[in-house]
Amino acid sequence: MTNNVKEKFARKLLSIRKERGLSQEELALLCGVDRTYVGRIERMERTPSLIVLQKFADGLGMSLIELLKFD
Repeated sequence: MTNNVKEKFARKLLSIRKERGLSQEELALLCGVDRTYVGRIERMERTPSLIVLQKFADGLGMSLIELLKFD
């Protein structure tokens, strides 16, 4: 991911999480990832793989395309 896409995804994930009133830990549990990983993605310290992106989409009840659509 380029930094621009990485930043857009980080902002979108954070926005969705806050809109749904979820903590990082709650989001991690829904998506089957480590809680510290969520924070690292939101701070752009980690770049999620395609498999992890699908886990986020599934956990949030949305399609991968919807999750990766940046306005």
